[in-house]
Amino acid sequence: MKQRFYSFSLLFVALLFIAIVCYLLIPPLMENFDVMGAFSAGFVNPYSSAYAADAILCWVVLFLWVVYEYPKVKYGWVCLLLGLVPGVAVGFALYLILRTKQVHGISEQSIENI
Repeated sequence: MKQRFYSFSLLFVALLFIAIVCYLLIPPLMENFDVMGAFSAGFVNPYSSAYAADAILCWVVLFLWVVYEYPKVKYGWVCLLLGLVPGVAVGFALYLILRTKQVHGISEQSIENI
């Protein structure tokens, strides 16, 4: 897979997830700004609980990866914040783009030209 297509695909997934989160979560949060209630709503049944646990543990895996690669990949902490809001799909995708650029020595132009 070409680097440009890879980076574009990751960016597309991150933006798609942001659009889905905005469409699904912003209207209910505007009616009742209860962040803890919104968080706990992810655990209303066994199926949603499994998906919520998966997302939370994926963020923990991302956290461990960012900490492990810190000397090689800088600014990973930004991806951890983006993994909290809007979600892991965004933080993880952007970390992979950042990592590719820094670890594999891809020039800034090839990533910025997407």
